[in-house]
Amino acid sequence: MKILPRSFYDRNTVDVAQDLLGKILVRRIGQKVISGMIIETEAYRYKDDEASHSFAGMTERNKAMFGEVGRAYVYFTYGMHYCMNVVARNVNFKAGAVLFRALEPIEGIDYMIKQRKTTISNLTNGPAKLTQALQITKKQYGEDLTKPSSLFVIEDRKIKKTEIKTRSRIGIKKATDKLWNFSLID
Repeated sequence: MKILPRSFYDRNTVDVAQDLLGKILVRRIGQKVISGMIIETEAYRYKDDEASHSFAGMTERNKAMFGEVGRAYVYFTYGMHYCMNVVARNVNFKAGAVLFRALEPIEGIDYMIKQRKTTISNLTNGPAKLTQALQITKKQYGEDLTKPSSLFVIEDRKIKKTEIKTRSRIGIKKATDKLWNFSLID
């Protein structure tokens, strides 16, 4: 089990979003381990990306996007859901993060089903669904994903560019020309 190092996230946000596909997001709750392979991500940058939370500058909510790469940026949306990102950017940008949009469940599936009260096919196929299944909340805001803590990402498969589907990001109205949603081809 090799945890992705900080240098993995210290690159172009769009490249990191693609390279996270096939990696494993691991959540530890006490002695319980819950995990899933990352199968869909979205990149959000800074001043070149009107859809990014960081576009208008730093706020209390988005300050993690301006902080150290490899840390969790968790936010509350629609008054009911959490979404989780990992801070990722190179020196050309002051902010950036990759949204975890979907996982393929691997470990702790029964636990995830209890959390979501649904079937495996509907378990982690959306950003709010995966945070609910893995019990990710604002408590994980700023957590270091490059260390063996309660939340981290490990190596698994290296995905070829030919295995990646690229499209416009989901649920946004600005910067729809940026094809920064990445998922594994079925």
